[in-house]
Amino acid sequence: MPRSMLAAAVAIGLLAAPFAARAADTTVVLDVHHAGCVLCGPIVKSTLAHVKGVSAVQVSQPDGMSDVTATVTYNTAATSPATLIKAVTDQGYPAELAKPSKG
Repeated sequence: MPRSMLAAAVAIGLLAAPFAARAADTTVVLDVHHAGCVLCGPIVKSTLAHVKGVSAVQVSQPDGMSDVTATVTYNTAATSPATLIKAVTDQGYPAELAKPSKG
């Protein structure tokens, strides 16, 4: 009996492994436009933090102008960059994936 239980546990583990591998956390950087007021950064951060699957959000205003940069860590099984972009765009802050810096 214990041997069959072990075999069942191994089989379940092997079946579950592909799902676990697909549900990984990743990080994306968004350029968020028209977010120059003192409340805009916190609104963008709160909006992104409330998207299902998001585990961390950092918002910064690197150039002191009206755009902010949002660094978002999220679970790929629960959300996507397109969903993150839509969330902030729906709040009035058009967003796009940040272009890699040349360097």
